[in-house]
Amino acid sequence: MTLARTTTDVRPLVLAPEVESIHVEPWPDPVIDTLGYDPRSWYVERFWLGVLGPTSTWLLRRIAAGFDAAPGGFDLDVDETARALGLGGRTGRHSPFQRAVARCVTFELARRVDGSSLRVRRHVPPLPRRHLLRLPPSVQAHHRGWTAAQQRTPVLEQHRDRARRLALGLRAMEQDRDQAELQLVRWHVHPALAHEAAGWAWSLGSAEP
Repeated sequence: MTLARTTTDVRPLVLAPEVESIHVEPWPDPVIDTLGYDPRSWYVERFWLGVLGPTSTWLLRRIAAGFDAAPGGFDLDVDETARALGLGGRTGRHSPFQRAVARCVTFELARRVDGSSLRVRRHVPPLPRRHLLRLPPSVQAHHRGWTAAQQRTPVLEQHRDRARRLALGLRAMEQDRDQAELQLVRWHVHPALAHEAAGWAWSLGSAEP
């Protein structure tokens, strides 16, 4: 009988092994950008940290700060960033920095463009239940309490607020008002709320969302 051999991780690397810098650009998503959380937020620290890991969380935070200064994208020095995160040098196929980036990709918070480029989310979505179940019972209970508090908001007000935030996200992406209203309906927003939300968002004139 021939035993199957165990091999090391043979998945392709997210970054080229010897890349010196990576170009980071935002990964837009009108829903997550509207309903998600800043990587530096309390929500991410409390609920995502135990799933994503501290190194990947800190990497997302540094990238979020980079987007504040350069919203369209920027170049990130790999060696400098790795050392700033306490990871030592950048070299090595399975270096801690490579693993941190790979975890961001695995959890769909970043995606590879090529061996030296990434698209990264500016906001982190609410924690899916399958990931929540991996956390300690006390943290799961805390999340249930937080969710219950959110649900105590009157239902109509909650849906109106969600529709308006989605409409602002679409407006920020330079969508046409009528197209935005149709998109809201596709996202299962009630047509009356979609109409009201689009009108409200576009009534803000040239003000920033």
